[in-house]
Amino acid sequence: MADDYYALLGVKRDASEKDIRQAFRRLARRYHPDVNPNNPDAEARFKRVNEAFEVLSNRNSRRKYDRYGEQWQHADQIEAMRRHQAAGGFASGGQGGQSFSFDFGDLSDLVGRNGGPAGGRSGSIFDSLFGRGSGRRRGQDVEHHTRVTLEEAYGGATRTIEVREGEETCRICGGSGQIGSATCHACRGTGSAAPLRRIEVTVPPGVQTGTRIRVASQGAPGQGGGQAGDLYLVVEVLPHPRFERDGDDLRIEVDVPVADAALGGEVRVPTLKGRSLALTIPPGTQGGRVFRLAGQGMPRQSTAAQAARFGDLHARVCLVLPDPLTAEQRRLFEQLRDTTRDATREQAPRATGSAPAGSSR
Repeated sequence: MADDYYALLGVKRDASEKDIRQAFRRLARRYHPDVNPNNPDAEARFKRVNEAFEVLSNRNSRRKYDRYGEQWQHADQIEAMRRHQAAGGFASGGQGGQSFSFDFGDLSDLVGRNGGPAGGRSGSIFDSLFGRGSGRRRGQDVEHHTRVTLEEAYGGATRTIEVREGEETCRICGGSGQIGSATCHACRGTGSAAPLRRIEVTVPPGVQTGTRIRVASQGAPGQGGGQAGDLYLVVEVLPHPRFERDGDDLRIEVDVPVADAALGGEVRVPTLKGRSLALTIPPGTQGGRVFRLAGQGMPRQSTAAQAARFGDLHARVCLVLPDPLTAEQRRLFEQLRDTTRDATREQAPRATGSAPAGSSR
C-alpha cells in the first residue's frame, strides 16, 4: 500500500502551504543523506518525504491527490476520458457517416503550424484539419509536471515520461478508471486502454520553477495521418535544506566560531558542485556579514559571455559559541566581558552643563 503523503509529512489534510513547507524542511534536515551518511534507512525516508512534498506543495497535484489518491498521476487521463465519454464527440459527418471530434483549442496551433506562413505551408486551415476531406487532425499537446532537486537543477537531469498512444477507451471499466469503488486493474485508473510510450526528456542545467521544456511531436498522435502534438515538461525546483536560491544566485548560512570571528580564521563553505571552498574570515567579523563567492551559484540558461555562465554564492556569517563552555572558556569570556565594560566606561562622554531653570544646588 502506498504511503499517505500527509502522514509522511506529519500534517493534517487541511494543512496550509506554509505548514507543508515547514514540515518538509524539518524532516529534510533530519533525514537528508548529507546528515546521515551510510544510512540507507534515512535515505529511503528522505526520498519518501521528498516525494510527498513534491505532490502536496503544488496546488494542482495536491488537488489530484486529494481526489484520486495514489492514482493522482493519471488524473488528467481519467478526467479527459470522462469528458470525452460524456460529450460523445463534437460533431459527425464526412464520407460514409464518419465521426470525428474537434477541439477549438487546436485552432491557434493549426493556423501557426500548418495553415499559414508560421508553419511554412500554404493552404486552407480546413485542409489541415481534415486533409481535404480525409479527417486529418493534429494530435493534442501533452503537458507533464516534474520536480527536480536543486542539485539536479544545477547539473541537469533526465526524466522518463509515459504518454498514451491514443484515446482508446478501456473496455473493462468503460473509461471511468474504476470498477465499483476499486481502481481498474486493466488501465490502472486512466480510463484508457491505449498502450503507453516512454519518452526520456533531458532537463538542462539552470532550470527554474516554471521552465517549460518542449519535445516536438512527442505528444498525442494525430488522427487520419495528422501531425502528432508536442510534449511539454513543466519543471518545479524543490527547496534545499541548506541553500536558498535567488535567481541565478545562491545563499547559505555558514557557522563561524566566535573566536575565529574575533581573531580571524578560515571556514569551509559547501557548494552544489559537491566540494567545499575555503573562506578566509578577517579579524573583527560581525555576525550577519555576507561574503560573495563569485561564480559559485547556479548555471545561467542563456548567456553569451563564457566568463559569466554562473551566478554567485553569498555566504552569511552565523556566530557560534562553544557548547558547552569549559571552565577555562568561561573564565576567559568573563575576563573579556570585564575588559569590554571597562573600555566602554572609558569611552563614554561625560555630561556637562548648567542646572535647569528653577532648580537649586
